[in-house]
Amino acid sequence: MPNKPKIVIIGGGSGLPVIIKPLVKERIDLTAIVTVADDGGSSGLLRNYINIVPPGDIRNILVAMSDVDPAIKQVMQYRFDAKDDFFAQHAVGNLIIAAMTEMHDSIFDAVQHLADFMKVRGRIYPVSDEPLVLHAEFKDGNILAGESEITKAHKTIDHVWVTRDASQDIPRAAPEVVEAILDADMIVYGPGSLFTSILPNVVVPEVRTALRLTAAKQVYISNIMTQKGETDAYTDAQHLLALNAHIGAPVIDYVIANNAIVPDDFVDFQKWHEISNQVKLDPAAVAVQGAQEIAGDFLQLRDAGAFHDGDKIMAELMQILE
Repeated sequence: MPNKPKIVIIGGGSGLPVIIKPLVKERIDLTAIVTVADDGGSSGLLRNYINIVPPGDIRNILVAMSDVDPAIKQVMQYRFDAKDDFFAQHAVGNLIIAAMTEMHDSIFDAVQHLADFMKVRGRIYPVSDEPLVLHAEFKDGNILAGESEITKAHKTIDHVWVTRDASQDIPRAAPEVVEAILDADMIVYGPGSLFTSILPNVVVPEVRTALRLTAAKQVYISNIMTQKGETDAYTDAQHLLALNAHIGAPVIDYVIANNAIVPDDFVDFQKWHEISNQVKLDPAAVAVQGAQEIAGDFLQLRDAGAFHDGDKIMAELMQILE
């Protein structure tokens, strides 16, 4: 029997689970590489209290790749009510990940044990075994540190980089992360926030080098909507340009881009704390960077928001593999 194709998906936030859920049903060897630079919400509070890698993105992906009873997933995702004082804002899964990290003295080992417990179909690798700090230099020359501060600034970002927590030291990638990238048949970026979910993984030096060396097909799933202060007015080609620039070479082979129209009055920007526009497609500029744009209706309208249709994205990825 031939080996399963190896797919590595890189990102964080709420975007990855959308395509992970259908991908884990396929006959593939799936590895998720997850950012550890989040410092907002429950993750940020836990990071400040006990100096652990922020667990929120890892929790979401654990649940998305898990094959346990849905009731266990519901418990992992349960968030305490605002009136619960100390526990307010915290998701139960975040507390479990924090406890496991203390028990094993390693977020990487903790996630591997939890993956076994949660019957994860595939592997989940934090990009580093220590908390990282995201830094951004904006087009006006100002510099900020911390994902939440960068997001709140709502300014145009020029480039980002990461350092080890509370220092300017260069971070190290987990060895398993590098090995997974080098052995992959396909690398998938996103969907997710370009500068605060995807690029914090890419700019870890050993990851950047591995992405330039791997023989894998590399696919960027372009965002459907722009993001205030991150990608205002960006086309899909401009997203691609920023990604290639941070990797240090035009390594992306395909850009999957949605061309279905988002109705003007559908997205509730107040609910999603966002001011955005639909990303415009520029296939000629994508081609200049050596990539092929695959445009289609990949849109799912739900919850007053515009999301990727995970099943359609999965089908397109399988087609590229073949």
